[in-house]
Amino acid sequence: MTGSPTLAGAFGAVQFGASVLFGLHGGAVADRHDRRRVLIVADTVRLLTALSVAVALLAHRLTVPHTLLAAAAIGATMAYGGPARMLALRAVVPPEQLRQALSQDELRVNGAALAGPPLAGLLLGLGRAVPFLATVLASAAALGASIAVRFDSGTTDGTADGTTDGGKEKGAVFAGLRYLLTDPALRATVLVTVALNLAGSAMLLAVMVLLRDHGTSEAGTGLALTGEAVGGLLGAPLVTRLHRTLAPGVLLLAVAWSAALLFLVPAFAVGPVVVFAALAAMSLGVPALRVMLDVLVFQQVPEAMRGRAVAATMTLLMAGLPVGTMTAGLLLDHLPATTVLPLLAALLAAGLLPLTLGRSLRGTSWPKA
Repeated sequence: MTGSPTLAGAFGAVQFGASVLFGLHGGAVADRHDRRRVLIVADTVRLLTALSVAVALLAHRLTVPHTLLAAAAIGATMAYGGPARMLALRAVVPPEQLRQALSQDELRVNGAALAGPPLAGLLLGLGRAVPFLATVLASAAALGASIAVRFDSGTTDGTADGTTDGGKEKGAVFAGLRYLLTDPALRATVLVTVALNLAGSAMLLAVMVLLRDHGTSEAGTGLALTGEAVGGLLGAPLVTRLHRTLAPGVLLLAVAWSAALLFLVPAFAVGPVVVFAALAAMSLGVPALRVMLDVLVFQQVPEAMRGRAVAATMTLLMAGLPVGTMTAGLLLDHLPATTVLPLLAALLAAGLLPLTLGRSLRGTSWPKA
């Protein structure tokens, strides 16, 4: 529409910004109201938003303010529907099958990440409105599933976290965040995962610049970056085995230290194949880490606070993405990519060292179901 990369990037920035802004409140809503109803409302808003963009585009009336409002609405639906959807999965799966279900969900996430971009390009080649019409159909399918699936919405009386009014007391929105940060194991797990998200998003921008500087085509760069999704797909079937073999703290440190070391690989051996292999290797343990965080939150956080804890986790993880990209951009303005990558590895290692030397994280164990 405009030819401006800044305005194109603003869509993603507004969407993620809205998710972060409304994230904690979305968790409070999930704890206070019927989660299935919240999910249906969120999916309905997303469907109507996607439909408005498609109709405006077909009528040649789509404007930049319209797209940015759509981005904000979609980001908000992620904030309110995300916790409800995550808890719905846990409500329909027996406890003994939770890890298996979450591992399969990781396959879904990484499969979508791998198939989405080339599918978008293919649909865009068929017509400017086609990808948006496909989004409308996908949103309608999600809404249909939300209406069709029945699940236990959980208690909303707030008794499990010491409240008596369904979490409406002052400061209840931050209760999940406080719980995560006061529990030593959960705090370390969440903070290390946030650090990995932050460093990982910074690393992606650095390798994109590095590949561009060495003459790699846009198609080659795109294929190299699919290593992240491929690694996630290959790592999803390993979740159960890794959980049986390693304690939570050991698994967390192993994945984090391997990422710090793999940051160095593209800096010394430049090329799309090397970047693909490094990203794939780095992502192998990520599904096990995500499921571990999920299991710890699900099994340790009281039911009445679970929505807020899930929302706090999602908000913290999403906040790391734009911060990491912005940090990398600032560094790359002054330093070559071959210097930025080792610097990111050093910063991540410096944060991991105290946790590695301490006993609290290495001594953690899996909670009983």
